[in-house]
Amino acid sequence: MSFLDTASVDPAVRALRPDYSALLLVATGLTPGPSDAFSERALVSAMSAAPPVDAPHVVQWREAFRAFGAKPQRTRPSVDALLRRVDALPRIDRLTDIYNAVSVRHAVPVGGEDLAAYEGPLRLVRAVGDEDFDTVADGAAVVEHPLPGEVVWRDDRGVTCRRWNWRQCARTRITGTTTDAVFILDGLGALGVDGLRAAGDDLASLLVAANPAVVVESRLLP
Repeated sequence: MSFLDTASVDPAVRALRPDYSALLLVATGLTPGPSDAFSERALVSAMSAAPPVDAPHVVQWREAFRAFGAKPQRTRPSVDALLRRVDALPRIDRLTDIYNAVSVRHAVPVGGEDLAAYEGPLRLVRAVGDEDFDTVADGAAVVEHPLPGEVVWRDDRGVTCRRWNWRQCARTRITGTTTDAVFILDGLGALGVDGLRAAGDDLASLLVAANPAVVVESRLLP
């Protein structure tokens, strides 16, 4: 079975937000590297078309965070954080800039991670609380743990993203050597499946335009 075939959303997460859907894109044959003219154009275009920070889909994500005990004023959904600094978005690397552009344009949380760093299937679950989360604090590598009941993406080794889409782990982040990646687009009812697919199509088109050798596959969950 492929990586996409083994991905799953736990029923406990569906019970929390029955309107939730995830669109997963696996892209192989990417060209990593620093921010460039292409990723800059994508970001600038998205910034000019960015919706307001109180767009319905962003508001729903704050509600989703509160539902499992997070405080969105302190740990914001990723799209909320991006839209609040849309006039001064950071330039990170060409792949991250591209998916951030899609996140801003479509008001949808988007994450990108190095496929080679995964161990076992990707799944969205509610945490027990003893799972490892590899991160960096004050410049040093540390291992943290999610709170019990927190919604997290994980693989067999540990948590890959805390609080649904708040913070990615250090282990699976995109780097200057990433050639194969998985992109996760998180959607709620205000966006709808059609809106989620439109964001995914936009991301796929940008990845193909920026990486001539790329092959993109996708799967909608659930």
